[in-house]
Amino acid sequence: MTQFAIGTLFAAVVAIVAYRVRALSASGALAAFAVGAIVFARGGWPAASVLFAFFIPSTLLSRIGAQHKRSLAEDEQHAARNGWQVLANGSVAAACTLAGPALATAFAGAFAAASADTWATEIGLLSRAAPFSILTLRPLRAGISGGVTALGLAATLGGALVVAGVASLAGYGPLLAVALGGIAGALLDSLAGATLQALRWCPACERECEARRHSCGSPTLLRRGISWIENDAVNFLATLGGAAVAFVAAQLWHR
Repeated sequence: MTQFAIGTLFAAVVAIVAYRVRALSASGALAAFAVGAIVFARGGWPAASVLFAFFIPSTLLSRIGAQHKRSLAEDEQHAARNGWQVLANGSVAAACTLAGPALATAFAGAFAAASADTWATEIGLLSRAAPFSILTLRPLRAGISGGVTALGLAATLGGALVVAGVASLAGYGPLLAVALGGIAGALLDSLAGATLQALRWCPACERECEARRHSCGSPTLLRRGISWIENDAVNFLATLGGAAVAFVAAQLWHR
């Protein structure tokens, strides 16, 4: 009960601070509180350190070149994170925490995937080189899902390794297993973004985007993918994939 009380209080403080600095919206802060309380109450400081290894660097990276990133992301995905966005990145890890020690490495793999994907996006959007499709290798407009750059791919590795390093020190699995989960999850995110995620067309601006209503105010038409699969669903899939790969890799590691 003491750990639960401390975890709940600590999660509330972090969520309020993130809301006050506009890293999270009101719904995002509420979702972050729920995820943080579960993680801390079940895993204590070791689990919380893994969460922070994802959350703190990702939040700081989102502030670098924020105006430029917002100009590229016309669906406003670089505004303060809302509840669905927080749950897309944190719900798999929270579920793994509730499952107990058997899924400890899966917990770390989920956050490693979220970290790797976030680093790839936040740093990749600053690349001077034009992105290309991970599927077709053809050039893509910056801000469209499924696009990668050399800088973004390097950032994927960095984001995965930061969480994996902290997770390894905290006893949440082999560094290489967690890092592999993170990298695999981020690559799955890009592949799903290039295939399953809805890509739309603004007839007024004659421009591709991912929002149901373009920044000009015009409703958009589905051009590719599945209409209900948007960025949050792809992020959830990425963390689920990261958790699964890290878990399997850890089992093979211990054989």
